[in-house]
Amino acid sequence: MIQGKDYVGVSVVYFCHDGNGRFLMQKRGQNCRDEKGNWDIGAGGLEFGLTIEDTLRKEIQEEYSTEVLGYQFLGYRDVHRQDNRPTHWIALDFKVLVNKDKATNGEPNKFDDIGWFTLNELPSPTHSQLPDFIKRYRDKLNP
Repeated sequence: MIQGKDYVGVSVVYFCHDGNGRFLMQKRGQNCRDEKGNWDIGAGGLEFGLTIEDTLRKEIQEEYSTEVLGYQFLGYRDVHRQDNRPTHWIALDFKVLVNKDKATNGEPNKFDDIGWFTLNELPSPTHSQLPDFIKRYRDKLNP
C-alpha cells in the first residue's frame, strides 16, 4: 500500500524563510519520487504516531539540517494529480522560520541543490504544485 496512491496521503508542506523575504527551495534529484529536476519547497508525509508538529520539525531537520524557529499554519490543500496513476494528498501548508546560516542540503542523495530565492525571483522549472501554493498564500508569505 502506497500513501497518496492506494489511499489518501497526508503531508506537511513547508515554505521555509529567513524572515527577510528570502525562502528556501531544493532542486529535486534523480532519487526523488517524481518531478525530477524541478525546484520545490519542502514536504514530507505524516507518519503514524508522529504529531503534525513533530513531522514538520523532523522533515526540516532531515532535508535542511536545521531547526524550526517558528511556524504559522497557512491552510490545507486537497491535491489531486497524475503520477503514472492518480494521486491524492491532503497537504497541510506551513510558513516556517529557519536560520539561513544553518540551513544546508541534508539529503544530497535526493536533492541536487538548495537555494534561497524571493517570490519575484523563482528558479525554473518549479514543482507543479508551487504556483497554486503561492497563489493561495502570497499575502501571508511576505515578511
